[in-house]
Amino acid sequence: MNAFVPGLTGRSERGGACPQWYAIWTKSHSEQMVADQLLAKDLDVFLPKISIWSRRGGVRHAIRVPMFSGYLFLQGDVDKKIYLEVIKCRGVVRMLGERWDSLSPISHPEIESLQQLVNSGLAVTPHSYLRAGQRVRVTAGPLKGVDGILVENKSEKGILVLSVDLLRRSIAVQIDCTWVAAA
Repeated sequence: MNAFVPGLTGRSERGGACPQWYAIWTKSHSEQMVADQLLAKDLDVFLPKISIWSRRGGVRHAIRVPMFSGYLFLQGDVDKKIYLEVIKCRGVVRMLGERWDSLSPISHPEIESLQQLVNSGLAVTPHSYLRAGQRVRVTAGPLKGVDGILVENKSEKGILVLSVDLLRRSIAVQIDCTWVAAA
C-alpha cells in the first residue's frame, strides 16, 4: 500500500510534477475492501491506519482501524476511465469534488506528513478538527460543559475566549485542546 519515501516533495524522479492525491469517500467500514479493489487495479492507494484498544469477549487488545473513518486516498492522473473504475468499486460512495473532471485535490505536503506519521511508529489518537475562531464546548476538566471560542490552537494548548454579549466583554483562559470539541 504506498510506502512513504523520505524526501518526497511532490515531484517525480524525472523532475516533473507527481500526480495529485484525491480522497475517496467509502461506506462505513469499507475502507480496506475498497483499497484492496483499487490495488488490484494497479492504482496507487494510501489507507493510513492507527491502533486503538478494543474489548471483545472481555479481553482487551489493540486493533488497526483507518485513521480517517470512511476515507482513503488515491494518487494518480484521474481521467474519466480511472474515475469510473474507482466509483464502480464495491463500497465507494464517491470521490470528493464536483465532477470527474473537477475533483478536489489534497496537497502533497498533507499526504507526506500523514505517511511520515504512519511510518514513525508513534502512538496516534483521533482529535477533533478545530480552527482558531471556532465555537467549541469543553468536554473534560474543570470547565466541562462551558462553551466559548477557540482563539489560538498550538500543540494541544489553546486559548478559549468566553464572552458576555450583553456587556460586550470577554475573558480568556488557556486550555488543553484535547478537552474541547466543536460546539
